Amino acid sequence: MKITVKDGTEIYYKDWGTGQPIVFHHGWPLSGDDWDAQMMFFLEKGYRVIAHDRRGHGRSSQGSIGHDMNTYAADVAELTEFLDLRNAIHIGHSTGGGEVIRYAAKYGKDRVAKAVLVSAVTPIMLQSDSNPEGVPIAVLDGIRVETATNRPQFFQDFTIPFYGYNREGAKISRGIRDNWWRQGMMGGVKAHYDGIKAFSEFDFTEDLKSVDIPVLVLHGEDDQVVPFPISGAKSVKLLKNGKLISYPGFPHGMPTTEAATINADILAFIQS
Repeated sequence: MKITVKDGTEIYYKDWGTGQPIVFHHGWPLSGDDWDAQMMFFLEKGYRVIAHDRRGHGRSSQGSIGHDMNTYAADVAELTEFLDLRNAIHIGHSTGGGEVIRYAAKYGKDRVAKAVLVSAVTPIMLQSDSNPEGVPIAVLDGIRVETATNRPQFFQDFTIPFYGYNREGAKISRGIRDNWWRQGMMGGVKAHYDGIKAFSEFDFTEDLKSVDIPVLVLHGEDDQVVPFPISGAKSVKLLKNGKLISYPGFPHGMPTTEAATINADILAFIQS
């Protein structure tokens, strides 16, 4: 299913089941399909589960504009209004975690009950004088160059640190790697290129401080993409009503590789 938002972009979404709605926000450069393990689990638990493909990603339009965090959040606002979602749980992974907290802070009043930030890019990734522990711009520029000029091979290679498959004893799944690549290559290179700035340079500090809803922060301590000390560890300190669970040894892509643990902890938070 698709909706057309104000600037003419088509946003693809899946909407299954009935009950309290749970909205899933995927990471860069993927699609709503990255939530398969969660969509099936929570559907069977009696929830209504919704996942969209961010503009330029997956099955949504591949336009050249709007690949920034404010537009991402505005697109979510249009989708939630169209579906008239209230008392919703919003769950975001990586870039999607930033999208969740931006949406909740700017548009979510009277619509969002709780939020979950999984391996999220919040509060800000980019290294600066005020964020000296952050990721250097040279690293992000390297990702930009590889995305623009070498995307098929770069996306293959990126799955290794994403899932911690470079760690001793890791059980590597070819299917998981192929599925990541499939999702990535469905999206548009312009959206993926612009999205690097969106996920790394947007400062979510005030958004985190402003929300009153309960927020669960989940982060792997061995996250090689969004390091735990600069993200989950900082985010929970900014929240008024935050709870942190960190996982020794878990990778960035833990919703897939560690789905049983992540799903159980999210369910307990929703039901609490």
